[in-house]
Amino acid sequence: MSDLILFWHRRDLRVSDNTGLAAASAQSQKVVGVFCLDPNILERDDVAPVRVTYMIGCLQALQQRYAELGSQLLILHDNPIQAIPRLATALNAQAVFWNWDVEPYSQERDRAVMEALKEKGIQVLPENWDQILHSPDEIRTGSNQPYTVFTPFWRNWSSKPKAEPVVTLQGVTGLTTAEQEIAQQSGVIPLPTAQDLGFVWDRDLVIAPGEIAAQERLEEFTYKSITEYKEQRNFPAVNGTSQLSAALKFGAIGIRTVWVATIAALENSRSDETDTSIRAWQQELAWREFYQHAMYHFPELATGAYREAFKNFPYENNEELFQAWCEGKTGYPIVDAAMRQMNESGWMHNRCRMIVANFLTKDLLIDPRLGEKYFYQRLIDGDLSANNGGWQWSASSGMDPKPVRIFNPASQAQKFDPEGEYIREWVPELRSVDTEYLLSGNISEQERAALGYPLPVVDHKLQQRQFKAIYAQQKAQ
Repeated sequence: MSDLILFWHRRDLRVSDNTGLAAASAQSQKVVGVFCLDPNILERDDVAPVRVTYMIGCLQALQQRYAELGSQLLILHDNPIQAIPRLATALNAQAVFWNWDVEPYSQERDRAVMEALKEKGIQVLPENWDQILHSPDEIRTGSNQPYTVFTPFWRNWSSKPKAEPVVTLQGVTGLTTAEQEIAQQSGVIPLPTAQDLGFVWDRDLVIAPGEIAAQERLEEFTYKSITEYKEQRNFPAVNGTSQLSAALKFGAIGIRTVWVATIAALENSRSDETDTSIRAWQQELAWREFYQHAMYHFPELATGAYREAFKNFPYENNEELFQAWCEGKTGYPIVDAAMRQMNESGWMHNRCRMIVANFLTKDLLIDPRLGEKYFYQRLIDGDLSANNGGWQWSASSGMDPKPVRIFNPASQAQKFDPEGEYIREWVPELRSVDTEYLLSGNISEQERAALGYPLPVVDHKLQQRQFKAIYAQQKAQ
């Protein structure tokens, strides 16, 4: 057996601050990366072309980093349960290392790969978490149960010390020419483009792919926007968020690197207001981790509601209303602006995600799983845990102490887009409408017709009453 360790990348598409990669390079100087394009994921009907485009860009950047360090990133396109053990066996690798994941499919897949490798006498890295600051079993209640409410989770999570970024791949070597030929015979292929895989995205990305771009975005955000984050994060017309969600989803940046940047920002802070803003962003990182822990402990969240009253909720699921929502043609300006932003850019502001999810479930009475899937088909940062957690929060079906939360689209627009800038950007046919009417939605039928903008597909007040009545019946059962 050689001294080769294969490191299997998944949602950690970087070299720096990668805990599993650090463990590999500490054990051997011969470390080679591998990424498996998994048909079980790529052939699903909820894969966003923009997300695949970003992922391929991250892989291109990662291949370049490996080459600069004197090693390689190998690409496979096959079921990893067969492909990873086959490659490791062909190369006579001593070990295959990877970082653990919280998602149900990932855990099932990893167990199968682990068993196949162990049968062949190939070492596997023990439990190793990289995408979260604390493992799911580290943050538990006093009675040793997983948390189902965020606030006590946050108190516990924030009280614990956080790990520092790790150093990786110093002085490593890669495959010999002969071993590279063996790898090709074992399924290794050149990295395809997104278009090669059947995914076309011909617009700009909200964040450039790769770890260098992610690091630059983090530095820019923590140097500028984070100081006013708490005040600006809710205004979609303002560039007040980090837009690092795609980088975090694919691991183009390490979560320890991100956390250390927030600590440095706090140390450089000169006011209580700035401290509050930085801590607000830290709390958003904790929300992301809360949803990942929840998915790990309660995998049934991936397929249905957490709250009992919503497990068999009689949603109407009107197809015409759903299509109007998808296309940004509901007649509610703030809702339509948000949906068009996502359809056209592959990203949506978080405040708007809450608005449109609430509208779909509470106004249109449509199952949140349909909206969750549509988001996953469109978003560059589509992540099972974060997407599911956000949708269940908005639909009132998840882990949230407030049972029913109903947003008024007009009130949301008036509060968070007071000048109508966001709406005018994404719903250009309404640019000439006075701000008062633009935000309230009180645009006459004649003016809507003249501007080519639809009438409201439902009456918010009526739908609100109907939803509350149905919910009361569900609770009484």
